[in-house]
Amino acid sequence: MQEVQEQSNQSKEGDAEATQLSEKGRNDDDDEITVEPAFKHGELPQDNKLPPKVDSAVEVLHEKVTKQIIKEGHGQKPARLSTCFLHYRAWTENMLHKFEDTWQEQQPLELILGKEKTEMTGLGIGVSSMRAGERALLHVGWELGYGKEGNFSFPNVPPMADLLYEVELIGFDQFKEGKARSDMTVEERIEAADRRRIEGNGHFKEERLEEAMQQYEMAIAYMGDDFMFQLFGKYRDMALAVKNPCHLNMAACLLKLEHYEEAIGQCSIVLTEDENNVKALFRRGKARAALGRTDDAREDFQKAKKLAPEDKAVAKELRLLAEQDRQVYEKQKEIYKGIFGPRPEPKPKSRIHWIVVIWNWLVSLVYRIFKFRRPKAD
Repeated sequence: MQEVQEQSNQSKEGDAEATQLSEKGRNDDDDEITVEPAFKHGELPQDNKLPPKVDSAVEVLHEKVTKQIIKEGHGQKPARLSTCFLHYRAWTENMLHKFEDTWQEQQPLELILGKEKTEMTGLGIGVSSMRAGERALLHVGWELGYGKEGNFSFPNVPPMADLLYEVELIGFDQFKEGKARSDMTVEERIEAADRRRIEGNGHFKEERLEEAMQQYEMAIAYMGDDFMFQLFGKYRDMALAVKNPCHLNMAACLLKLEHYEEAIGQCSIVLTEDENNVKALFRRGKARAALGRTDDAREDFQKAKKLAPEDKAVAKELRLLAEQDRQVYEKQKEIYKGIFGPRPEPKPKSRIHWIVVIWNWLVSLVYRIFKFRRPKAD
């Protein structure tokens, strides 16, 4: 809090610059509200209990560290003192006990190469060999992990345990002094996040969706929960003007990749801060509709329509849901018709049937006349 209070006492010139950044963050989010699924892309990492099975070649990085690539990355490798953001899962190699998972916690790790904790020395060696977007399996000897004693608090790692890491390098920034987020001012963190957002928008427009998502996730990492909790007033508005568009653009990428549950999660984060955000309602509605949750989707679209009654994309989605409901109703009618069958039609009475009736009546009449006259003859 002391850092925020110091920033609030800066000069008017600094305030004007900060306000300009806030407006810039609002105006640069120029992607379209309508998002159509384009193609199936690489799968996002799943919450697996066991390490992935990898068939790629083993690369020796150190006497105690080897690497196998799961997914290729792009661009340069981070240099020493680079501030890296990464997701990882960690297991003890012998018992396959998973003791850490940043994907599950939804909090990427910030790691400054050359300044990492002792128990993460092997992880740092592996990350320094990776490119942005690369995912790899690292084998780390206990000497470069939690050592001879292990760790008996959190995380719980037994003594002399060799480690397995499934790591994805989201991206990195290079500062001469190896600057951590906690050492940055409010404006520096927001500016770093905004640069990532703009770069992500460039990738998005060129359909490089994974690269775009990496930039958005980097931006969101700068706007972590601990940071947002400290902000108030115009500084919080400035941060949200960068953070919320990143979540919305992440949702747009996830819709294209057909990862609908993750898209719903990104939109819901925005709606927690801004319950009337039309883009968040629209994109969450799209994801819910794709999962067959039509009632929830209709609720999102109807709320979006109230907030933006002239929006044609929202109206179109409501029409599609109505048409879908009509098709389901017609299909159900056909199914029920097939079960119970058509109503039987009454058969016309046959002409022969009447002839038989009349003939029987005549025979009966003759028999009675004959029976009546017989006693008189006797």
